[in-house]
Amino acid sequence: MAGEYPGFRLRLPNDGPVASGRLLTEKGTNGSQKFVVSAGSPVRPEVVPSFPIRIPSSYRLREQKIAEGVIRESETWPGWLETVEDIECNSPSAAAEILVGRSANGWLEWKTEDGHPLSDYIEQLWPGPNRAWLVRGSNVTGLDLVQRLWLPEQRVTLAAKHLRQGFGQGASKDRLRTAVEEDYESTATYNQKMQLVEEFHAFVSRMKPGDVVCTISGGRLFVGEITGAAEQIETEDGRSNLRRPVQWHSEGFAYDELPEELQQKLSAQHDVVDLTVVKDLIDGLGISDEELVEEAEAADRDPSAEIPAITARREIELPVPDEELAGELLVHDVDWLREIRDLLWDDKQLVLYGPPGTGKTYLALKLAEFLGGGREQVKLVQFHPSYAYEDFFEGFRPQEDPETREVAFRLTAGPLRELADLAGREGNRHIPHFLIIDEINRANLAKVFGELYFLLEYRKRTVRLTYSGDDFGLPPNLFVIGTMNTADRSIALVDAAMRRRFAFVELSPRTEPTSGLLRRWLAGEGKSAEPAALLDELNSRIDEADFRIGPSYLMKPGVYRDGGLERTWRTKILPLLEEHHYGEGVDIEKRYGLAALRAALPVSGGDETDA
Repeated sequence: MAGEYPGFRLRLPNDGPVASGRLLTEKGTNGSQKFVVSAGSPVRPEVVPSFPIRIPSSYRLREQKIAEGVIRESETWPGWLETVEDIECNSPSAAAEILVGRSANGWLEWKTEDGHPLSDYIEQLWPGPNRAWLVRGSNVTGLDLVQRLWLPEQRVTLAAKHLRQGFGQGASKDRLRTAVEEDYESTATYNQKMQLVEEFHAFVSRMKPGDVVCTISGGRLFVGEITGAAEQIETEDGRSNLRRPVQWHSEGFAYDELPEELQQKLSAQHDVVDLTVVKDLIDGLGISDEELVEEAEAADRDPSAEIPAITARREIELPVPDEELAGELLVHDVDWLREIRDLLWDDKQLVLYGPPGTGKTYLALKLAEFLGGGREQVKLVQFHPSYAYEDFFEGFRPQEDPETREVAFRLTAGPLRELADLAGREGNRHIPHFLIIDEINRANLAKVFGELYFLLEYRKRTVRLTYSGDDFGLPPNLFVIGTMNTADRSIALVDAAMRRRFAFVELSPRTEPTSGLLRRWLAGEGKSAEPAALLDELNSRIDEADFRIGPSYLMKPGVYRDGGLERTWRTKILPLLEEHHYGEGVDIEKRYGLAALRAALPVSGGDETDA
């Protein structure tokens, strides 16, 4: 029977000697295909420190064979061990692991003499690299199958109670769809049947030996490796009719201690979830960086190449603002900028609010570029009354086909979805990304954010999206800075839900860093301090703090050309105050005009160059 497969070879680390073995058609008790390591195969003398923890079953088998003398010092290869008898293992991965002393994907590491991996000889496998999956089993019609069946019997299962027989490894989605439509006609809704088709197809066709599989039970995450093909059987209780053999690796990891991004992906409420996007995080669970480096060295990987599991766990860092940034932004105290940074670190979302001209948007952009490390990590959108969820996140938009010139509605990503996808890419997850929402209170926020409002507060969770149906969560490295003009009377008060999700920081002409900003800028430019004195006098005459005038109106080159100050005052500042006092009978020119303000200044006020 073994003759149905070619012989396979495995080269040991550091260009070591080559072991040999054969794949059996016989299956073990859990359904995985057995593999025999041939007598006379070399064995690595040492194991990596993580081996007993990650793969306890393979570690125990190796130690047992050493104790029995089946693995002993080699006379053929000094410094190595050697098998003196054939060793039958439950899977190709277990066979590879006892030889190399670390976790190994035997489906890829065992190869024929001409270099083809063992997986090429297994029929009906989904193409491409190995993936990671979550399969839920802690509550299958009231029972915890993880503790009752999966861990003791080294399996993973799906109920498939009503699915007709005949669906093993490699079943097509179309055939499954037809069967589910008929077999679940009276027991499932339309949406439930669609989900069953996806889950059954993933389980019997997309999953393959060597894939990582995870499950949750008793507040712990259990991790294993799929070691064989799917099969369908009939069980009395109908709770586990679709089955796959699994080599479960460890005692499990406390759910609350898992990386935030992994918790987010695990929150998706389906029985089968593709976790490939966080596979590197799963691969590194419970293993230190040093142990991962040892594993990589033991696997003969390029020492200059990054180790994915280490790269994936790199933490997000927000640079701490320094005096140089404070000087560039003309902020009075670097501690104020550091407080903004700390608020963003704690809450992920922040709103800068204040009257017009206080530099809210400028400050938001500059801070985001500093904290994110460049403009590439910053995206700006501006809200307005007609802005909607479809504009902000995703929706169907008319698009022209470049070939047929026909226009059709297609699902199109908005700025938040685009930035979230960019921030969530492998290699980007430790880099802060910033979304600047200018005039955040000019839109109907509940309408624009929709179900995403929930995610602003619960970053470790996902929600099912309205249009695409995807399970979506906001990446932990995505930060949001909004700006809010408090002088806009068309804006209703911000609701409590938004206040709970955002930290609010005031930029007001009455307080620093805004109150002294113009004076610092004028001093730096070598200009007269008169505009700062005029602005201070103007704001002292405005009773409502939300309508005081910010310094940015007077920080533009045009103000300092001939007649520029008078022109700016007449065309930009006084109209704001006319609107503020509309219907009150206030003489705007007499109260706020330049002549009136200059008359009220001390004699030295117009001659100051610094204060």
